[in-house]
Amino acid sequence: MIPELGHFALIIAFAISIVQSIVPLIGASKNDASMIALARPAALTQFLFVGLSYAALTHAFIVHDFSVLYVSQHSNLVQPLLYRISGVWGSHEGSLLLWSLMLAFWTIAVAVYSRNIPDLLTARVLAVMGMISTGFYAFMLFTSNPFERIFPAPLDGNELNPLLQDPGLAIHPPMLYMGYVGFSVAFAFAIAALLGGKLDATWARWSRPWTTVAWSFLTLGIALGSWWAYNELGWGGGWFWDPVENASFMPWLVGTALIHSLASTEKRGVLKSWTVLLAILAFSLSLLGTFIVRSGVLVSVHAFATDPARGIFILIFLIIAVGGSLALYSWRSSSVSSTGRYKWFSRESALLLNNVIFLTAAMAVFVGTMYPLVVDAFSLGKISVGRPYFDVMFSLIAIPLLLLMGFGPMLRWKGDQASRLMKPLSSYFIASLVIGLALPFIYEDQLNIATGLGLAGALWVALSTIRDLFLRVKKGARLTPSYTGMVMAHLGVAVFVAGVTVAISYDEERDIRMELGGSYMVSDHEFRFLGVSKQQGENYIADEAKIEVWKDGELRGVLNPQKRVYSAKGNPMTESSIDISFTRDLYAALGEDLGSGAWSMRVYYKPLVRWIWLGCLLMTIGGFLAISDRRYRQSSKQAKANMAATTSA
Repeated sequence: MIPELGHFALIIAFAISIVQSIVPLIGASKNDASMIALARPAALTQFLFVGLSYAALTHAFIVHDFSVLYVSQHSNLVQPLLYRISGVWGSHEGSLLLWSLMLAFWTIAVAVYSRNIPDLLTARVLAVMGMISTGFYAFMLFTSNPFERIFPAPLDGNELNPLLQDPGLAIHPPMLYMGYVGFSVAFAFAIAALLGGKLDATWARWSRPWTTVAWSFLTLGIALGSWWAYNELGWGGGWFWDPVENASFMPWLVGTALIHSLASTEKRGVLKSWTVLLAILAFSLSLLGTFIVRSGVLVSVHAFATDPARGIFILIFLIIAVGGSLALYSWRSSSVSSTGRYKWFSRESALLLNNVIFLTAAMAVFVGTMYPLVVDAFSLGKISVGRPYFDVMFSLIAIPLLLLMGFGPMLRWKGDQASRLMKPLSSYFIASLVIGLALPFIYEDQLNIATGLGLAGALWVALSTIRDLFLRVKKGARLTPSYTGMVMAHLGVAVFVAGVTVAISYDEERDIRMELGGSYMVSDHEFRFLGVSKQQGENYIADEAKIEVWKDGELRGVLNPQKRVYSAKGNPMTESSIDISFTRDLYAALGEDLGSGAWSMRVYYKPLVRWIWLGCLLMTIGGFLAISDRRYRQSSKQAKANMAATTSA
């Protein structure tokens, strides 16, 4: 009965989303206050019903209702409670329901926290978000019903993919989806402004905090996904340039450009065309990621195994959403022209260059991801675009980006003098370059240009950012949350770049045969193999190794990698073991039993790898700090007055 209630609630949410899509939009065109006022209660009601639907599916997982096909496919009687709850979004149908729930959550958040925004604009924004919800509800109800029944019900189900039976599943997808779906708000604000034919700088102020929140969640989601892959997949890496990984990275790149472009539009009324286009592209790439994951056109540990018919539905939805928004953009192109003027050496120009760099990066990822799929679709052969392509492209893109990050935030609006910055910053640049190139030489007694430039870039961003912060404090200037957030995010980039550079340059990997009682040296660490024992988990049996790690005659850690066999289907799974410190990770993954007490094993020494996720965390914190700025809570009248004062300055 409860699954039927969940299905019925989903149908009601679908019907309400249609009303929310049409009625407020008509009201806005006719300036009908009663029709406009319908937008907020419709958003609230839709959220309540999709929430009820989601709760019904979660209940089916918790109580082992195997008469629901989706539950029987992704759960069983011995599956731990955590993975029954998180298993709701562990595959196609449930992940779509989670997506729709989060979209409804973002919609109600806009409805609640938009009291300072004109009702006319709010109605259009909520109507656009209702249209997006309608598309996803239709996708579920017509092609991917999560409440489909099977009779007779099996006594036990299958199990959640062992790869997903990890705490990372409980936090990674929700954070990622919060970012994906959050870009719908920026998209809705842009489309609403285009529909109204009024793109002044105030709409940028209203959409900027929503965009920053979405970007922060997406940053955290990508970082958690990388951390999960590093811990769970057993190959010692957190990023493989997998098509599905790339699908999350592309909207992040465009979203980063959008945040910076919004700053120009808000403060100076410039780059309007860029800002609107980036808002459209960021959400369009989020939809593209949905298509890639669910189209059936690729094989990936991240992809959901679905039939191509579902991919066709999403493709049509993608064409309508993206094509329609770009057509509207072209139609209203005259209203998105910027009136502000600025010199080539100014903060506006730096932000424009920032947009170009990030879009170039997104295009590089897009080409590398989609080209093999296009070649395969036209039966032109099978090709793969792997790490060498992406590493080269991003190495080239990182150089101008890091250089720009060092002095861009210090530039004045409208125009500046190069000599004002170049003279004091030249010493920081030279120091960063010298120290960066010297560190690899000191470490390994040889000059490593690539590593040195990476470290130099990280130092340059860190030192220039700290210098600017110090000067502001010295002058007694007020440190706004927006500025503090930017400083934190830029320092996060510096930490991230340093971590990636060192981890890639100096990691050591060994595939070895470990004899019982034997030892092996990896980067001055001795790995001693003490044997393997059987361990019983909640729903698996594991062979667990015991490995002691020694250095300089001291025990530095004990590693216990496992080889698990899950009871439901006998699926094997490798569970790595990691000894963590701030400066390095010691990593071990258990392989196959070679007989006579010997096992194959993969061991790693990974310096500064934790800095990668620390950098992402700092970026996320920076994003959340930025949205606490009080100016985002100003009334529309105040926002317009402040904007007028700024642009006339």
